[in-house]
Formats: sequence, C-alpha cells, structure tokens
Amino acid sequence: MRASRPLFTIKTPWLAALALAAVLGAPAVSAKPEVGQPAPAFSVTDTTGKTWDLPAVAGKTVVLEWTNHDCPYVRKHYDSGNMQALQKEATGQGVLWLSVISSAPGKQGNVSPAEADGLTKTRDAAPTAVLLDPAGTMGQAYGAQTTPHMYVIDGSGTLAYMGGIDDRPTTSKADIPGAKNQVRTALADLAAGKPVATAVTRPYGCSVKY
Repeated sequence: MRASRPLFTIKTPWLAALALAAVLGAPAVSAKPEVGQPAPAFSVTDTTGKTWDLPAVAGKTVVLEWTNHDCPYVRKHYDSGNMQALQKEATGQGVLWLSVISSAPGKQGNVSPAEADGLTKTRDAAPTAVLLDPAGTMGQAYGAQTTPHMYVIDGSGTLAYMGGIDDRPTTSKADIPGAKNQVRTALADLAAGKPVATAVTRPYGCSVKY
C-alpha cells in the first residue's frame, strides 16, 4: 500500500525549530482560581514593606478586597461606612483582611505607600494590611476583574468564596441596607464550620486598572 503523504512539511530548519519550541517549550497557561481548590500563591509587600504570602496567613481565614479609591462602586461602600464596618467585624473575629491595590503606575487608583496609608486613616478603614500590586501579578493570579472584587480563603488555604461584596450591583448607598452581603454570609458559614452556601457570585464595580 502506498504510504500517505503528510498534509504539510516544514522545510526551513529554523521554522521547524520554532514549531518544536512552541510545543515543548511554551509556558503553561495559568489556571483560573477555583472555589474548593488551593488559593493561588502570591507574594506581595504591604505599605510598610512587609511581604505577605500564603504561608504567612496559614491557619487564618483571610478576606482579599481589591480596591481603587477613585472607583464610584468602591466609594459607595467606603463613603457609607459599609466596608469599614465589615472590616472591623471580620478582624474582630480574628479574620485577616488584606486590601489589594492592583492599579498600574499612571492608572486610576495607583497610590504610593504613604498615600494608601493616608486613605486608610482618613476613611477610618480597618484592613489588616494594604497590599500594593502595581505589576498586577497578584490580581492576575486571582482573576480579579473589578473593584471591589472579594475573595475568602479558609484556614486550610482553600479558596472558599469569590465574587461581589453583595447582591446589589449599583453605586447607590441607598441600596446597601437591603442588600445581602455575600462576604459576611461566607464568613458566617465558615465560622459555623459549614461550607459556604453561595461560593461564587458575579463581581461588580470598576474594571481593575492593570
């Protein structure tokens, strides 16, 4: 039987080398974060220069809050005191609250460490720390899309919740009292030793300014 001919051949040696490199040497595509799986690794410094990573928070429930002080959706929750109240409630229960700023230099929301600390003070905010991620490495690892975009990591390092802060995707402070706060509910489920009932919701807000 006559052997079948290949559909195409690469006759130029350097093209063949490139093709082989594309198959064997291409970097793996980062997996998207998934609830019920280990939280994505990160190593980011806060406004004091301290480095935070997953080993540093082992054994603790952690809230990650992506933020941008110029975003009207973020202002909704800070100008009303809603975010601060949730931060104080959570940290009062031993939860670590890490606010993350992934705005790139020159983009809306990018701040220096001193500016970030100034915002924390003037808004009476109460995060455990504010992480500065101007390269967007941590934000991309978590797939952070909006400000705010919220994540909860349980004490075993498993991603337990990701999504919106609540179920009212508006900029109106008047909507806060009637909203279901998804983060508070997730933390309550974990504190009760139960799996988070609603583990994934749609985030809303301004786009993260990578």
